[in-house]
Amino acid sequence: MTEFIISHASVNDSYQQQLHAAWQQFIRGESCDCSFMPPEILASWERSRSSGVDPMGIVSQILSPDTLNLKINNNMKLIEVARPYMERLYSIIRGTDSYTLLSDREGYILDYLGDHKIVASSQAMTHLVPGACRQEAVAGTNAIGTALYLRKPIQICGGEHYCKKHQIYTCSCAPILDRSGNLLGAVNVTVLKEHAHPHTLGMVLSAADSIAKELELTEAMHNIERISAQRNSIIENMPSGLFLLTKTCRVSQVNTHALKMFGLSYEQIIGQNFFDYLNIDGIDGSRANGTQMFEKEQYNEEVSVKLRNSNALPKTFRMSVHFIRDNTGTITETLLRFNKTELIHKLVNNVGGYKARYTFDNIIGNSRPVKDMISACQKAAQRNSNVLILGESGTGKELVAQSIHNAGPSADGPFLAINCASIPNTLVESELFGYEKGAFTGADRNGQPGKFEMADGGTIFLDEIGDMPLNIQAALLRVIQTKEVVRIGGKYPRPVNLRIIAATNQNLLQQIENKTFRSDLYYRLNVFTVNTPALRERGAEEIRLLADHFLETYNRDKFSNIQIAPEVYPVLQTYSWPGNIRQLENVIERAVNLCDEDGQITLKHLPAEILHVSDPTAPSPASQTSAALQPEPLSSTGTLNVKENEKLLIDSTLRATGGNMTKAARALGMNLRTLYRRLDKYELNLSDYRD
Repeated sequence: MTEFIISHASVNDSYQQQLHAAWQQFIRGESCDCSFMPPEILASWERSRSSGVDPMGIVSQILSPDTLNLKINNNMKLIEVARPYMERLYSIIRGTDSYTLLSDREGYILDYLGDHKIVASSQAMTHLVPGACRQEAVAGTNAIGTALYLRKPIQICGGEHYCKKHQIYTCSCAPILDRSGNLLGAVNVTVLKEHAHPHTLGMVLSAADSIAKELELTEAMHNIERISAQRNSIIENMPSGLFLLTKTCRVSQVNTHALKMFGLSYEQIIGQNFFDYLNIDGIDGSRANGTQMFEKEQYNEEVSVKLRNSNALPKTFRMSVHFIRDNTGTITETLLRFNKTELIHKLVNNVGGYKARYTFDNIIGNSRPVKDMISACQKAAQRNSNVLILGESGTGKELVAQSIHNAGPSADGPFLAINCASIPNTLVESELFGYEKGAFTGADRNGQPGKFEMADGGTIFLDEIGDMPLNIQAALLRVIQTKEVVRIGGKYPRPVNLRIIAATNQNLLQQIENKTFRSDLYYRLNVFTVNTPALRERGAEEIRLLADHFLETYNRDKFSNIQIAPEVYPVLQTYSWPGNIRQLENVIERAVNLCDEDGQITLKHLPAEILHVSDPTAPSPASQTSAALQPEPLSSTGTLNVKENEKLLIDSTLRATGGNMTKAARALGMNLRTLYRRLDKYELNLSDYRD
């Protein structure tokens, strides 16, 4: 119960006479007996005197019109809520020479309503107008000022007022407090003292409580509306399709993305059973009668969704299920979130680093073959047509592929590189095309997208395409023709929009004759042909340019200042480089690692095979323990042909590594499988190189 202060003797004439006598003595500063007064009144008189209030004067502190207007605007919500309660109070006291007042938390009058006669009298005698200040320090003991000071309802009757001009009135006031006890304002009823009644304060207190509750409710509704508006804005701006389902699976909220994803309208789906319109593969929508449709929460699991009563094929989405629970932990609603698979793939590509790093600016060289290659690549980049890159190993085919991608219309999309020779035949199909959940033993239970799906919206680079198995070639041909991928174990095709760039160091026309490569796939891939020139075709000056470029890169990484001795350049320029740019890069890296930080690369830092070819009379390092290695026969031009040079390079590398195939493959810049094929090709016996 709210504590309030009221003197039940306040309407008694003898009490008023005692008050008047005590008041006269008090304002004169004389000793007086005030024991008959409520202690709160006496304390208020003392505060009024300490504040220098003139008991015989008149309230003169009134806000300027502009300041009052600002205060009214700041308290508009309080005024709007309190006005109906003031009208209700006035309807009870109308015709009794009374009026109601509303003040803010500082005691300034904001609004009033009352009988014309008493209102006019009060305004003339006490300046009781909107903007007038009723604080105790200004107006002395009065119902509004004292109630705000005490934060309690109070009735001030006649002579209990500190100022003489107020003593003809009885005022009943109650402060308006929020739930936390903060002052919001005060509501007051003023009557002539002879009309005073103790019940008036009860009515005022009831009005103040009602105003506080309504303000709280209004603020709560405003907060709910604000939070709802924020939530709706967040929901609408999320890139996912969202459905909020009740316990009976009815749609209580849906965002625009979801409507567009499934071709629905708001009016069509809102309030309806979700499963009457959409069918999720693996979920029995006929059970949607109040039971929990989802056994557990899930995140980005792949599902097929089909519109009911539609002939359209199902669409694949990534679905997340989130439960909304009440304070007891009971599930009250279910949030379904759908993402398009390409969005997830794009995120995965960004995280996984599937991004092309190189552009045409990264291609080093000024020779005519290089300029012709770049010109062809730039033309190919402007189209989304497939590209076939032909060239020997180590000529930078992937660098060219990345440059084409970055110069094309799909530059913002992913770039996935696949080495067709490095994937075991048993895994090629699942790697490229993906698989559905449960497609085979050991498969991921949620299924797995293939590289073609991951590259959707970008480019897939199929390196060493000549090593792709024939059965996979047929599947690849179908992807190119239909722009669709069917996963292993899948029922429905998935559309993909991508560019295919393939590369090989093999003669595909010869492979077509040998029935190891499909001619129809060759012609599908060979829309644009780009030839990467071998290093020996690019000229001696370009070998020097590349050597200096690689050395500069390694110097920068190692914070060193290594130089190439002048006598090294002719040796590098006369070598035929069967491993091309990759081999030259490896030679420079090896030499850098053998040098001191501020040293010089000399002939002794070069591999034996380069020195051996450059000087046929020089003995091989192996001659120290065995017969000298005889130089390979020269071609008609006086240099070793490519086949002979590559065989010699592999032979010397295997001798240097003691037959360690892994180290030899790394040194040669080729994958292990390719090196084994080269052994068969050149009829080299691995056991000859091992102890």
